[in-house]
Amino acid sequence: MIVGTQKPIAEIKAMVKPYRRLLVLGCGTCVKTCFAGGEDEVLALSSALRLAFRVDGEEIDVKGQTVERQCEDEFIQEAAGGVAHCDAVLSLACGAGVQAVARRYPNTPVLPGVNTTFIGVREGQGLFTEECIGCGNCVLAEFGGVCPITRCAKRLLNGPCGGSRNGKCEVNPDTDCAWQLIIDRLKLLGQLDALRTYRSPRDWRPGIAGGPRRLVREDHII
Repeated sequence: MIVGTQKPIAEIKAMVKPYRRLLVLGCGTCVKTCFAGGEDEVLALSSALRLAFRVDGEEIDVKGQTVERQCEDEFIQEAAGGVAHCDAVLSLACGAGVQAVARRYPNTPVLPGVNTTFIGVREGQGLFTEECIGCGNCVLAEFGGVCPITRCAKRLLNGPCGGSRNGKCEVNPDTDCAWQLIIDRLKLLGQLDALRTYRSPRDWRPGIAGGPRRLVREDHII
């Protein structure tokens, strides 16, 4: 079970501002259960964004769609029509879902609308790879939909370590170098200049530094 909270509307508005046609893509499983990214949240956020831009005298074409799960390709492909007619996707899935959509549609910017807070582990039946640690402050918009905090063995935020070989991690040669993936993705999007911005040492307090976390939604408690 993955738990997340929707990013503040001001942060989302600033993130989507460069784009005129936006697809708000919901996820009908985990984030729906915690009221962060299901059908209702897609409708509410789409309306809020249209209104927020209209107040500023701007217009933005916002479409909404929800798929069953954004972490599985068979469901992601259902969004192909919507993605084809938008400038960017605002994903209301967890960090793993954002990255799965970004891989499926490499020519379209995929932005995170949800901060993944923590992830429950399913132990059995299949083998899964970790792509999001639920750090509580999602930065996927800055790195082309590839998470350096989870996927880089050294959690580097300002470029590669220099130890990778042939696109593979220095620490584990069986793992793709996260920074090679980030650079390739941003180059494809024409956004390599984003890497010129220095990122300060990370504040880990929203993540696991304070021990086990829980999310309380007072407005849904009976």
